[in-house]
Amino acid sequence: MNPTQSVSWLKRTLQEKLFPQLQACCDDPITEKQKQLVAILEVIEIERYVQGSEFQWMGRKIKDRKAIARAFVAKAVFGYPTTRALIEALASTRNLRDICGFPCANVTVVKEGTTSGGKVLMLKRRVGSFPSEATFSRAFATFAAGDLGESVHKALVKEHVGEELLGHVSHDSTAILGHEKPARTHKDPVQNQEKPKPKKRGRPKKGEIRTKELTRLEKQKSQTAEEGLRDIPTQCNVGSKRDSKGYKVTWNGFKLHGSTCDTGLPISAIVTSASVHDSQVAIPMVKRCSERTTYLYDLMDAAYDAASIREVSREMNHVPLIDRNARGGVAMPFSPAEKVRYNERTGVERFNSRMKEEFGADHVMVRGYRKVKLHLMFGVVALFADQLLKLCRT
Repeated sequence: MNPTQSVSWLKRTLQEKLFPQLQACCDDPITEKQKQLVAILEVIEIERYVQGSEFQWMGRKIKDRKAIARAFVAKAVFGYPTTRALIEALASTRNLRDICGFPCANVTVVKEGTTSGGKVLMLKRRVGSFPSEATFSRAFATFAAGDLGESVHKALVKEHVGEELLGHVSHDSTAILGHEKPARTHKDPVQNQEKPKPKKRGRPKKGEIRTKELTRLEKQKSQTAEEGLRDIPTQCNVGSKRDSKGYKVTWNGFKLHGSTCDTGLPISAIVTSASVHDSQVAIPMVKRCSERTTYLYDLMDAAYDAASIREVSREMNHVPLIDRNARGGVAMPFSPAEKVRYNERTGVERFNSRMKEEFGADHVMVRGYRKVKLHLMFGVVALFADQLLKLCRT
């Protein structure tokens, strides 16, 4: 059974067997959004990548991390802006608690007992107490340190896309608003710091050898995808760009660099500082996508117009279709056939739009690169599963 057939079988099983049984166990009707969450969780199977409390043998027992991980996926699907809003929804919605795996939460059992003197005593006991906000925050920090979102996304791509031959992979980035103070850049004055020595001007002296420092793109040509990403800034700072109407837009936060195939499935997602130019991440994106799947064309806009990017794309046995940057002159247009292929790039723009409108990328309330990345990756894996279910119609 190929991945498409397995997802189609899963979708049919959910409709015919799971949803009716789930409705019989729930007091309230199951909404369409809750059914969507159930289907996404069944595709992702995030509990396979989380170490639960059953492996703990010393110390106070921790709350079930698997249920908390499922709850964070629900946070991305329902678009809750904060963890507190997620907890309030879980506390007030029995169906959502059952779907995420918090059975009998906030249930108080009252039992009558008698003392030795014959006096009736009411005993109260809480069964399955609900995790606190602090517990959710500690679990989120643990997931972020272990890069849970990246592990789940990599496994999804390998399982459902890894063996397929793809036509086009489109690359683009989108602005992510941060909720923290921007980091100091190298241009900001720093007290008690020595100024760098100025470079020598003019022609070199006789016998003097001056070595030219390689640019970041030239270094990335001989590096792996992970080695190239280590040199990319990831702290929160200020970024700016020109929008489609030519106006300058400035924001404080990060950038989400995404790569999608023709069917809209995200193959790679990278989070960087807002000030990082799109071209600085292109080569690691191409190499990472080449490691995960096989495809033919790289589609990019004019921000990626660089000779090094085209060279690496060809070395990966791809055909680069990159819009030319006029740079003050006249840009060479695409041929009619190339123009038709380049239109497939709208898939990555829909990915950016869905991430912000449906899967929580428009309200990042956590701080720190690792936590911001995990918040976005929960949305990426949820979008991957949702898009996969839309493609597999029964």
